[in-house]
Amino acid sequence: MDIQIGRGKTARRAYGIDEIALVPGPRTLDPQLADTTWQIGGIEREIPIIASAMDGVVDVRMAVELSQLGALGVLNLEGLQTRYDDPTPLLERIAAVDKTEFVPLMQELYAKPVQPTLIQQRIQEIKAQGGIAAVSATPAGASRYGQAVAKAGADLFFIQATVVSTAHLSAQANILDLSQFCTEMPMPVILGNCVTYDVALKLMKTGTAGILVGIGPGAACTSRGVLGVGVPQATAVADCAAAREDYHRETGRYVTVIADGGLVTGGDICKCIASGADGVMIGSPFARAQEAPGRGFHWGMATPSPVLPRGTRISVGTTGTLKQILRGPAQLDDGTHNLLGALKTSMGTLGAKDLKEMQQVEIVIAPSLLTEGKVYQKAQQLGMGK
Repeated sequence: MDIQIGRGKTARRAYGIDEIALVPGPRTLDPQLADTTWQIGGIEREIPIIASAMDGVVDVRMAVELSQLGALGVLNLEGLQTRYDDPTPLLERIAAVDKTEFVPLMQELYAKPVQPTLIQQRIQEIKAQGGIAAVSATPAGASRYGQAVAKAGADLFFIQATVVSTAHLSAQANILDLSQFCTEMPMPVILGNCVTYDVALKLMKTGTAGILVGIGPGAACTSRGVLGVGVPQATAVADCAAAREDYHRETGRYVTVIADGGLVTGGDICKCIASGADGVMIGSPFARAQEAPGRGFHWGMATPSPVLPRGTRISVGTTGTLKQILRGPAQLDDGTHNLLGALKTSMGTLGAKDLKEMQQVEIVIAPSLLTEGKVYQKAQQLGMGK
């Protein structure tokens, strides 16, 4: 039901992840029996979690280790890894710079052109070590570097922008034809980001293997503050998942829906899948890994924009190894360690044998949970415990 904001303007109520809760069903399940496997572009993974294509999150080493642990990491093809032979000194400068100097430094470092030879080199380095070479570029970058990616033999190609649509108006003559690109590339293509049923459905019709859902909810992204654009994640995922189901019934082709942004804890991941997602993409939890290239810092992909930076550097610290964060054993009780264990335990509590059953669990609207969480955090800060 629409809500009237004022004369001549109505709005639909939408819900964020913090505003919903999952309801236990009539049965429970041994968590060890919960099947979390999923497929993306024909590639099967045990863990439905993807590490974001951010320079502080994924480099060659992280991509390889994530693959070995049963997850997936996406390398940013327009970041430091493909602009510099050795990005290590630059990552150290980013970690050490003062907050007021951060954006100018990023604009300086990212002004160096992307090197197609480095794109091929990074992809080959991942594959040579047995990793899944999943890479990401903007639509403009995909048009410019697509052939280099194809030549190097990448396994998955993510095309990402703040908003991606099939009806883009531009003063530029060369606009990437998403349908043609998906058809011509030798590997599966995943498109994002979007937040509505209609756009999701149109993207699915391009032949994409998956879509990314979410605009501006991430900790390192300031698009909602700078542009005022976005839809709360629970509603966005549910709407796009509905498009997936309708498209599947119509065509028989299943397109993976990936919730992207604003997810920090195992509970967030569980609620996104219950809202209809097949998997999730997260950044800041992995930026806290000892192996992460960001050295305890995390920043958004739009931060280096020379015209309108839309990102920030946040200090996330280092809390454990990548294995502890993904598979445990957990050393923290805040839900940021052993994400796979959290998902399996939630599925067991809810009686969901696999991700498809997890997508069908009952959800209730519980806005008080957000307040309760803040009260708990305040109590912890004051040393009051639970």
